[in-house]
Amino acid sequence: MPTQYKMTRFVDPNETGSIWKRTEEPLPELGDGQIKVRLDWVSIDPGMMGWVTNKRSYMPPVQPGTVMRAFGVGEVTESKSLTLKVGDVVTGFTGVQTEGVFPDKALRKIDISIAPAHEYLSGLGMTGYTAYFGMMDIGQPKEGQTVVVSAASGAVGSIAAQLARNVGARVIGIAGGAEKSAYLRDTLKLAGTIDYKTADVDKQMRELAPDGIDIYFDNVGGEILDAALRQINYQGTIVLCGGISQYDNMYEATGPKEYLQMVMQSVRMQGFTMRDYMHRVPEAIEHLYKARAEGNLIFREHVLEGIEKFPEAFNMLFAGENHGKLLLKL
Repeated sequence: MPTQYKMTRFVDPNETGSIWKRTEEPLPELGDGQIKVRLDWVSIDPGMMGWVTNKRSYMPPVQPGTVMRAFGVGEVTESKSLTLKVGDVVTGFTGVQTEGVFPDKALRKIDISIAPAHEYLSGLGMTGYTAYFGMMDIGQPKEGQTVVVSAASGAVGSIAAQLARNVGARVIGIAGGAEKSAYLRDTLKLAGTIDYKTADVDKQMRELAPDGIDIYFDNVGGEILDAALRQINYQGTIVLCGGISQYDNMYEATGPKEYLQMVMQSVRMQGFTMRDYMHRVPEAIEHLYKARAEGNLIFREHVLEGIEKFPEAFNMLFAGENHGKLLLKL
């Protein structure tokens, strides 16, 4: 029987203990238009914290007692579909489970001759699309501009930073720890790095961006967002992709203290999620695949093996312990 992880309760900062229950349950028989899928990979994403918090968001929260929401990739093993056949490799919202039954319209077929299956959960999946639209559509970097990216060694941040670098922007990456900073400097070839764990972020930002910041791509919020606001240029742009520093208690998340800089510098600050861009996904795939094929885009992945590692992976993500896109290999 397939193994699943179900959510037992919503995240509550006043409660301790696990919110996950590991179960093994038989799958239902297939109906018309349904497929059975053996899951090979599951994506671990920051958005999961919002999905298990009982708060209005861009999509309804996961309900207690149901399989945890997650993107996955797997192979069709049984089909009563007119569009998907046995052997097809598919991706979509599969949940954290080793096998599942889904409506055929809920998942889409992917071409693993173009790229390995797991890359459709990282650079060629929602992670890559998020970086692409956030940086290229909202940020719109130009040659010579100064761009700062927080969580720049993470899944989305690393791709966003490379996309800006590829158009000739001067990119400064913020990350935690010497190893992550070295990766940004030596592998991604960014113009500058800030280790927020050891450096005075304000001081380093002034030194690395003496003429100010044109675009700030934010994944963390909190004090680092305030530091960027203090350096943002006139008519600069702040892209709000995430706020992982606030995910510990989403019920009482704090906003920027330096928000008046947006008034004084005529700054545009815009948040987004992929629901704004689903109709444009082919555009992102074309750009990301081309950059990857030309050697201008690196997808870094951090893989844990076994579905039993899901609680560990979830905790790793919010402790900043992963190096790149965090995936479970089933």
